[in-house]
Amino acid sequence: MKKYVIIVAGGKGTRLESELPKQFIIISGKPIILHTIFLFKRFDPVIETIVVIHQDYQDYWKRLLDEYQVNFNHILVTGGPERFHSVKNALDHVGEDGLVAVHDAVRPCVKTETIRRSFAVAEEKGTAIPCIEIPESVRRLHPDGSKPVAREKLRIVQTPQVFHSKILKDAYRTDYRARFTDDANVVEHAGYAIHLVEGNIENIKITTREDLLLAEYYTG
Repeated sequence: MKKYVIIVAGGKGTRLESELPKQFIIISGKPIILHTIFLFKRFDPVIETIVVIHQDYQDYWKRLLDEYQVNFNHILVTGGPERFHSVKNALDHVGEDGLVAVHDAVRPCVKTETIRRSFAVAEEKGTAIPCIEIPESVRRLHPDGSKPVAREKLRIVQTPQVFHSKILKDAYRTDYRARFTDDANVVEHAGYAIHLVEGNIENIKITTREDLLLAEYYTG
């Protein structure tokens, strides 16, 4: 089956108090987003790559490719107001018979084995969501305090989340809801089962300056 990857970099995030969105910050010699894309190109050199970028930064993206002398075939898509809308825009460029991964641009440390597992399980079962166990103790907050939660029944969800393209396109025909924080939520809302696969602990989503240091270590 044809493989696609949607690299979601449509935000203008300011949590790092940087002049640029975090996907463009330099670590280990190049922007985070390029580290991320190259991981998928190493997994499959001919994977159809769709890059979703906020309209305000599309010219910057093109200059970045020139600066780093990067030339690879990809489709540039305009990001929407929420992640949901960005993915929905990208799906207009995905065929009906394929496998499509959706991956956060600011996860530049996913391992090839995680990508391969996710595609393999999605091809067999229709959906595949990488996740890892929670090593720390967890408590649930209540109005009158907190109570422990059995951590062995919980998982931390990662990307790439991989689906048969028909499933993902069908799921995204719905309207946006605030609880759609990832693609698995959208697909589950449409009535499809979600299948979990093993992720990798290095596959962090860069959010803080401490995450930048860790990602620099993993990619260095």
